Amino acid sequence: MTFLYIVVALVIIFDFINGFHDSANSIATVVSTKVLSPFAAVCMAAFFNFVAFVIFTPKVAFTMGKGVINPDVINLTVIASALIAAICWNLATWWLGLPSSSSHTLVGGLVGAAVASSGWSSVVYIGVIKIVIFIVVAPVLGMVMSFIISAIVIFIARNHSPSAIDKHFRRLQLLSAAAFSLGHGGNDAQKSMGIIWVSLIVSGLATKNDPIALWIVLSCQGAIAFGTLLGGWRIVKTMGQKITKLKPFEGFCAESAGAITLFAATHFGIPVSTTHVITGAIIGAGARKGVSAVKWGVTTKIFWAWLLTIPVSAVVGSLMYHLLKLILA
Repeated sequence: MTFLYIVVALVIIFDFINGFHDSANSIATVVSTKVLSPFAAVCMAAFFNFVAFVIFTPKVAFTMGKGVINPDVINLTVIASALIAAICWNLATWWLGLPSSSSHTLVGGLVGAAVASSGWSSVVYIGVIKIVIFIVVAPVLGMVMSFIISAIVIFIARNHSPSAIDKHFRRLQLLSAAAFSLGHGGNDAQKSMGIIWVSLIVSGLATKNDPIALWIVLSCQGAIAFGTLLGGWRIVKTMGQKITKLKPFEGFCAESAGAITLFAATHFGIPVSTTHVITGAIIGAGARKGVSAVKWGVTTKIFWAWLLTIPVSAVVGSLMYHLLKLILA
């Protein structure tokens, strides 16, 4: 039972770091356009991160609990190894200022630790393949939607002065930033809920047919909201300024596209990366001004971090499993 408490604590720590690491996703555009101060932005993002459970059903949590590795053949050591791997990768990418995916590092850690424990048969390939496919689909969808929304906005506002456009979209960006924060809290916090839920299953304290308890929901939403409140400013700089320069209406378009993508993914129970979604959406908003408006050198580094996240986390998860087995033997 003590080890279960440790695993739950690791989940909460991971969830907190997830919010800390991914706070840039929610606030980078609204801060970079100077619509909100950093403090006001993180307060707003934290609030909507927390209340997301009121809006979304935990479909993503069930996907993480049953759709990545088979809960019948894993144990708490596997889960602890995955969490440690995910925490290490998140801290490393935060230090380097790279907006990598907390979701995919958790998936990679789970797969690596499960394979080390029970072999490749422990992996739910359909679920993992779906998640891997969305490494490409999520940012592309965000990019295309942002480009389309930007084009529509430009057409509607073509007869208005730049100052009038700026004034209106400074207000509208508050709504789009809130919506994206809601989508972030809805998708990302559920991943941690799924891990606690499957930990209870392997400990014999729950079954695969049981609903996710309210204490799990509130603790995960609270952890990610608190992490968001403290913020990850290194990544804010990369997301908000280094990819492309944004005006308020472009920030609105990027956040709106990101929110729509996250809402749809959460509705269908797909654990996507909010980092991938908003990065694609920012690129889409910038690309409307021309290919040269996007700083592709920075973007290339981000793409490499995305591609390496799952395999690197899988290797670290596997190594952590063997290390924990030696410690616990």
